[in-house]
Amino acid sequence: MKSQPKAGGTAASTLIKHRIAELGDWRGETLAKMRALIREADPDVVEEWKWTNPVWSHDGGICTGESYKKVVKLTFFKGASLKDPAKLFNSSLDGNVRRAIDIHEDEKIDVKAFKALIRAAVALNASGGKS
Repeated sequence: MKSQPKAGGTAASTLIKHRIAELGDWRGETLAKMRALIREADPDVVEEWKWTNPVWSHDGGICTGESYKKVVKLTFFKGASLKDPAKLFNSSLDGNVRRAIDIHEDEKIDVKAFKALIRAAVALNASGGKS
């Protein structure tokens, strides 16, 4: 897909649907599943399209949804400030701010822990980013 301008709302949702369909394999299924979990965890989440990827926000960025050949990567903008008792973060662990979850084919994600992480990211944004 060509580089897309920044988009929000309906336009972003359409671009995300296209990305999921375009992937057409386990990565599309995984991205669709994670998108649904994000929306369940935060019904007020805003979908955006930036950097040619889906982005979810609520009072600030929550995470991006990137897809690569062997992994779907969810990068949390303020992941280093979030408690992660289930140890979902498994990538970008050396950064000062971001943390990521790399999901490989056939990998199961702890749904309850993931939703808690989304809610914690929203709460952090709402607090002005102070952990």
